[in-house]
Amino acid sequence: FEAVAVKEVLAWQIGEAMKARKLSQSGLAQRMRTSRSQVRRLLDPTDGNVTLNTLQRAAKIVGRSLWLELV
Repeated sequence: FEAVAVKEVLAWQIGEAMKARKLSQSGLAQRMRTSRSQVRRLLDPTDGNVTLNTLQRAAKIVGRSLWLELV
């Protein structure tokens, strides 16, 4: 359940950063050199099948950084 909660927060944060930059899903897909369906999966809070690399690339494009920490 924790992984789903983390993905929900990340999807929301990326979505909010996209809104702030007026960046559409198509625009993000184009900048990431990926498909719109991949971006939809990225932004779907219930889809946990997204790689860390994809999350990092999306975060960078919207002006953010992804930090992971083992606790």
